[in-house]
Amino acid sequence: MFRMLFSPLATMVAGVVSTHSPRTEQVAVFSGGCFWGVQAVFQHVVGVTNAISGYAGGDATTAHYDRVSEGNTGHAESVRVTFDPSQVSYEQLLQVFFNVAHDPTQLNYQGPDHGPQYRSAIWFTSAEQQTEAKTYIAQLTKAKAFPRPIVTEVSALGTFYPAESYHQDYATTHPYQQYILFNDTPKVSRLKRQLPALYRDKPVLVSESKKESAMREYTKPADPELKKKLTAMQYQVTQHEGTEPAFHNEYWSNHEPGIYVDIVSGEPLFSSVDKYDSGTGWPSFTKPLVPENITTKTDRQFGMVRTEVRSAHANSHLGHLFDDGPRPTGLRYCMNSASMRFIPAASLEAEGYGQYSKLFEKP
Repeated sequence: MFRMLFSPLATMVAGVVSTHSPRTEQVAVFSGGCFWGVQAVFQHVVGVTNAISGYAGGDATTAHYDRVSEGNTGHAESVRVTFDPSQVSYEQLLQVFFNVAHDPTQLNYQGPDHGPQYRSAIWFTSAEQQTEAKTYIAQLTKAKAFPRPIVTEVSALGTFYPAESYHQDYATTHPYQQYILFNDTPKVSRLKRQLPALYRDKPVLVSESKKESAMREYTKPADPELKKKLTAMQYQVTQHEGTEPAFHNEYWSNHEPGIYVDIVSGEPLFSSVDKYDSGTGWPSFTKPLVPENITTKTDRQFGMVRTEVRSAHANSHLGHLFDDGPRPTGLRYCMNSASMRFIPAASLEAEGYGQYSKLFEKP
């Protein structure tokens, strides 16, 4: 079947003149089966600056692997592709998606993986992307590029939720796993063989992007050192899923510009730019400062089902995630002050977080 994918139509569609404005970076989100392989393919595409595995189509409370795998959350395993449009166009990413990354004629499955969480979907982030995706599919259909109908959904992106850290760069870190060898390595090989102008040998990895953005390693000290470093409340909250009193914590009413980092590791978590008064008595944010530094899991304690938020490097308990927040995300990251340290904007450079200073520069 894949011989049919590389038809003259693919070249014609990729050559459509783009209407994108010359912005520095743009984002595209694709679903095409297990995100390990889709991520691996896009990590080898020229002009892609990051490709993160995650979930799209459902809400925050179910955006973690154990729930998505049940197939009833609305989520699809997805990959958020950040790219430089001066090097690779959205049309070329569509070409890679349809011709290399997956089979768009398989309904609610992809290869050995079955269920709606493995469906084929494009999540557009602009009206331009919506038009281009539908036009591309229409042209492929007209040219009969596939022996069966294309079943790819085209939907507006709501919120993309990064997957757990162990899913990131999976094909690269597990190159000899049978699943990877049989399902994903051939996709990367096809990219190199069929679209050599879009292929780069060294993949852009999430782990490397973290290092580049953070400019430092974030580690968790041994427990004896932690007990010396942290207050009793900080230790209870971060290490034993404690909760500090509402309205009686350090940052719930802090309005100073700056960022919030993990009290244990120092990894950047949130920014005052995204902080708002939720009325709950705890510091609340609409989104993370560095999504890759945040992980979530199902919390079934106390007879409730909630989404727990943890830091990626130190695995500190931070708080919980709810879907009753304000626009634009509709999310409320309800955090414990005890799990974080606030760094004022004026101190960012001195403390090694200078890359975030631009967030607080006056226009």
